[in-house]
Amino acid sequence: MTVSAKPLPARGPATLAVSLLAMCLSTALHAQQAPPVTASEWGGSGLLQTPTARMNTAGDIAFTASHNSPYSRYNVTLQPFSWLEGTFRYINVSNIRYGPNIAGDQNYKDKSIDFKLRLWQESRWMPDVSFGVRDIGGTGFFSSEYLVASKNFGPVDASLGLATGYLGNRGDFSNPLGIIDDRFKDRRPIATSAIAQAGKFGVSNMFRGPVGIFGGLTYQTPWDALLVKVEYDGNDYKREPRNNNLTQRTPINVGLVYVPNRNVELTAAWERGDAAMFSLTLRGNPGGASPAPKPFDPPPIKPSAAAAQRAEAAQQAPALALGADRPETGASGGVEPDWATVSSQLRDNAGFRVDQISRRGGELFVDGYQVRYFSPAKGLGRAGRILSSTTGDDYDWYTLRTTRLGMPIVDMSVKRDALLGNLDGTVEDDVLRRSTDLQAPAEVDREVLYRAPHSPYGGGFSLGYRQNLGGPDGFILYQVAANYSGSFFFRPDMWLTGTVSADLLNNYDKFKYNAPSRLPRVRTDLRRYMVDNDLTLPNLQLNVTHRFGRDVYGMAYAGYLEWMYAGVGGELLYRPMDQPWAVGVNINRVQQRDFDQHWGLRDYRMTTGHATLYYAFDARERIVGSMSVGRYLAGDYGATVNIARVFDNGVTMGAYATKTDVSAADFGEGSFDKGLYFSIPFDNILPRSTRARAAINWNPLIRDGGAMLSRKYSLYNVTGERDERFFYDNLKSITD
Repeated sequence: MTVSAKPLPARGPATLAVSLLAMCLSTALHAQQAPPVTASEWGGSGLLQTPTARMNTAGDIAFTASHNSPYSRYNVTLQPFSWLEGTFRYINVSNIRYGPNIAGDQNYKDKSIDFKLRLWQESRWMPDVSFGVRDIGGTGFFSSEYLVASKNFGPVDASLGLATGYLGNRGDFSNPLGIIDDRFKDRRPIATSAIAQAGKFGVSNMFRGPVGIFGGLTYQTPWDALLVKVEYDGNDYKREPRNNNLTQRTPINVGLVYVPNRNVELTAAWERGDAAMFSLTLRGNPGGASPAPKPFDPPPIKPSAAAAQRAEAAQQAPALALGADRPETGASGGVEPDWATVSSQLRDNAGFRVDQISRRGGELFVDGYQVRYFSPAKGLGRAGRILSSTTGDDYDWYTLRTTRLGMPIVDMSVKRDALLGNLDGTVEDDVLRRSTDLQAPAEVDREVLYRAPHSPYGGGFSLGYRQNLGGPDGFILYQVAANYSGSFFFRPDMWLTGTVSADLLNNYDKFKYNAPSRLPRVRTDLRRYMVDNDLTLPNLQLNVTHRFGRDVYGMAYAGYLEWMYAGVGGELLYRPMDQPWAVGVNINRVQQRDFDQHWGLRDYRMTTGHATLYYAFDARERIVGSMSVGRYLAGDYGATVNIARVFDNGVTMGAYATKTDVSAADFGEGSFDKGLYFSIPFDNILPRSTRARAAINWNPLIRDGGAMLSRKYSLYNVTGERDERFFYDNLKSITD
């Protein structure tokens, strides 16, 4: 392909765009499968420099690293819904420095957030149509707003879009919104990279300036693993940040994408007529993934075989000596089970650690808590099989009463006949569903059959990891630590817990940038806490809990509450059963700790606390949100909003933002606090069941405004098994 070195005339873009669409129509005569959705070098689904209207499957997470001198981009893209895509990124600019007053010869690094919404889904005659914003949460250097349409024609996927800002810097025609207001005709340039301006949402500049055309096509070659991308770039690179302008010999970019499988994309492209681009994308779909096979889990008990053994034991009972040597009898006159053995089986096979076993009429209660299985229904099903094997038909219902930190949380019940019938195929799933129940624990008289021995102490070792990405002092600041955590229970509802941490790897000594702030330094003394001592005591606190009523829970605590603060506090939570909402309030009086995280305290004191409304939107695609209103560690007042998509398998993707009464000037860099996060249960990827999960939080800046106390326990999380929707969404695991 030969490309002229002369730039296209000013009226060339519209003509070229129409020509590209015509090429797509003609190519459609060659019938092949449609090309898959792939990433642009900016991370979201797109061509090379420009986005398309396409979306990946809900639950998709992708990491894209690309290099096109002088820019290296590192992007993470989340697809919480089939109609919403979010991307956060770091850009390393190799030919710009922060400057000696900030970080010496460190390359400049820019952080930003994008989102894209699908407005219209493709049909036979209509294209996919999406609206998006690039760089809404950073410096605004690369900020852009766009509307793009994509249509599939056999092996070709064609896109055409309009953009203001960076994507449309060529300015093919004036902004039509200028008819409404002259302010839309021009876009305010961002000529400085002052760090104090970082992190703001550039709303005041949105939809302003001339409009540029962009578009192109992706062609699925006869070789399934190879795609060809041809793109018309709407940017002319004459308005790059910090006057870092680039030469563009042609607006046509071409590239090859090698897709060996669903999880890997390799792209090589020639852009601007004189620059090579390379990118690597790694993607997966944890939100839609089924749990990994569990070859290291114990096989579930088979009720029929064990029940036969029990019947044989019952037949031998009359032959036993009379009097004191005769075993106790159960509800149906059979041999009373060895409850200590049953308790051991429930722990080892059903993952349920037993505190007490009791009965009331034809219902058998097991009090305790789940320690292994992520799905409560899975633990209930395994427990039901064990209880059926050991008690036969003595009981009609089995109820597991979950008790956390000395507080009854929820009763999970299953009817014996329905469970066993579903296992052997004689009872339908909908009948089993109607034969299970989730209720608030009720205070009823029960005959206690067994109490487990009290084990007051528990603890273990773990590795801890903390990081900050993309700051002036280094792309990655990190710490790896070896932690030992332990708890001593004086009573089930009163215990002492703590953690000792030993530093293993740490480069926070590079963190020398003293971020601008007019607030008390409640978080930005981060480096001192990370490097002043290799052996620290991040947490040591005494806790007391109590259930005040059917749906009301409380906790009080005192001690070294987190690595930066000591103090006293308490929390109350009202979480009604069968309701999508809950309300909590916490209040804390804290004092800042010494930098070495030992016993000493500094002079700074604050009373901080929040009232929080939790709400789970009962939609097909589940959304869980919370809003906290109150006083933060720096004494500022405001609110934090947190919204997350929760998938059936427990994968969570979310975002949060905090705005307080502190002005942007007083807050300093960032203007206000915000971040994105996702968490993945290890149960989805490990060969053995576990309740542990990995969480990754992207908070672009560590600031003093909007800073909350990092409390060790949250009553909303402690009472998580009251989540009826999660229980029934995973009810199919009751037979696993």
